[in-house]
This record gives sequence, structure tokens and C-alpha cells, in this order.
Amino acid sequence: MPRSVLKRLFLTGLILLPILGGLRLLAAPEEPAGTAVAVEPRQLGNREAVLLGLVEGITEYLPISSTGHLILTNAVLGLDATDPVLDERGYPLLNKAGEPISLKTAADAYAIVIQAGAILAVLILYWPRIWQVILGLLGLSPNGRRLARNLIVAFIPAVVLGLLLDDWIERMLFSPIPIAVALVVGGLIMLGVESWRKHQLGDDDNLIDLHTLGVRQSLFIGVLQCFAMWPGMSRSMMTIVGGYIAGLSPAKAAEFSFLLGLITLSAAAGYKTVTSGREMFMVIEMGPLILGIAVAFVSAALAVKWLVSYLTRHGLAIFAWYRFVLAALVLLFLAR
Repeated sequence: MPRSVLKRLFLTGLILLPILGGLRLLAAPEEPAGTAVAVEPRQLGNREAVLLGLVEGITEYLPISSTGHLILTNAVLGLDATDPVLDERGYPLLNKAGEPISLKTAADAYAIVIQAGAILAVLILYWPRIWQVILGLLGLSPNGRRLARNLIVAFIPAVVLGLLLDDWIERMLFSPIPIAVALVVGGLIMLGVESWRKHQLGDDDNLIDLHTLGVRQSLFIGVLQCFAMWPGMSRSMMTIVGGYIAGLSPAKAAEFSFLLGLITLSAAAGYKTVTSGREMFMVIEMGPLILGIAVAFVSAALAVKWLVSYLTRHGLAIFAWYRFVLAALVLLFLAR
């Protein structure tokens, strides 16, 4: 199949994703208030894993918030139930603290762990850059050493704030209303910065390179990345915007975002596996878990290749309008 056709199909699917999801939400029957539904264990099967893998892979590196999309997808698939998950004997499954485990707890953890597929995609696609960083850390490449320094500096703010605010963020922001607000706010930021970039920098791809970024510029990008802890804001959006402001071209800003995401997502996925892995594995079988990660890998690889080409030619504007459409659908459902 010609590459141009694949790109059109990919873009069409990206645009239709929130529309179909919104129609599914609006068509869902309402449950009577106060109805309690017992949740059977292991409701996240292969079908749900494939859908979550597609959503994760397509949205992880696009500036539209993968976490926000996964939370909304969980809601569409009915994976946000807070009732205790029951074992085969009808008793609630308990975590280490003796508290009941819900399907939402396991699905929210899976939404982070499934990022392993997207991590592997960037690891393979950008292996030459990663090898340059490794050589730099070994003292064999001056440019690689400077790039490693920039990535580490940009990563530090997320480590500090992530450890401090992780529980609060999941408790307060992992729900549709904060996500809708973040989608709108992020879209407005993107339109503003895209307009500024075209007037100030133009479309020249021969601007500063990743290893020529200064420490302050790298730290600035890292601080902006912290705003993406708000689901719906988008880590890739904030880091690409930060790259624009730091003087990187769209392609270089996206590349720095991918490489920084490799570190940040690996840390987040590892942390979530350690802290919530037991609860996740008690509810989700290994087969669907691995299947979702594999689907995320393939779709993320396609998304990354497409995004760099698209940003170079068209910029961020279409993603801002996509966010507005998705936010409107979410708010429409909530108003209903």
C-alpha cells in the first residue's frame, strides 16, 4: 500500500477516534443511581488490550495526551469501575494495605505500564542518537555527552514533582472534567506558540541542534514537561512547545521530546510497576497485558514517523483543533 495512503488512513483514524468514542459514550445506557454492580475479576481481555494499545501507541508521542485518552478509553470500555474486584470465591481482592482492589486501580496502572511499547518504538527508531548518548556517557563522544547532560537536566524536574505529587494527581486529576479542561488549555497554548514560532523562527530546519542546547534551555523544557502530569495536557506537547521556545526546529523539538520521553516514560512505567504492579497482575492476565504492549509498540512506531514529517510541514495547529473537538465531546457527555 502506498505510503501516502497509509498516512491518510492514519490521520483519518486519529480524527475519528474522539468522535466514535463520544458517540459510544452518548449511546451508553444510564444506570439507576445507587446501583452497585459486582465486578468479576480479569475483565480486561484481549479486545480491551488491543484498543488500549492502539490508543497508547497513536497518542503517546502526538501532542494530544496519551494518559488523557487512556483514561477516557477506560471509561468507554467500562474499565473505570470502583467496586471491589472479587475472586473466584466471591471475596474482594486486597492490596498490601488490606484495601479492596478495583478494576479502575488496575486499569489506571496498566495505562502507565503499557507505555513500554511506545518506549521500545523510540528505542529502535532513534537508536543512532541513543548510541551517541551512550558513547557520551562513556567519554567517547563530546556531542553525546552534551546531549546526555541536556536530557538529564530536563528529566530532573519530573522526578522531583512526580514523586511528590503522584498520589494527589491520580486522586484529583484522573477524571473526565480535569482532562477536558487540560485539553482546551493545551490547545490554546499550542495555537499561541505555533503562531509565535512562524513569526519568529520560520520553518528553517537548520536551527540549533540537540547537543547545543544550554542547561537553562534544557531545564526550561523539563519544567514545562511537569505540567503534563495533568492528564490531558500532554507530555509531548509541552516538551515540543518548550523546544520551539528554546530555538529548536519542529523536527528537532519532536526528537528531543521523544528522547526525553524515553527516560521519563521508562521511569514512570517502572515506578508504577513497582508500586501498583501487584494489584494490576491480580486483575489483568499476562496475555492481554503483553498484547497491549505489542500493539502499542507497532502503532507508536508509525505515529512517530508520521509526526516528524507532519510537524515539519504543517506545525501543531491541527492537534489543537483535535483537542477542542475531544474536549467538547467529553463535556457534552458530562452535561448529559
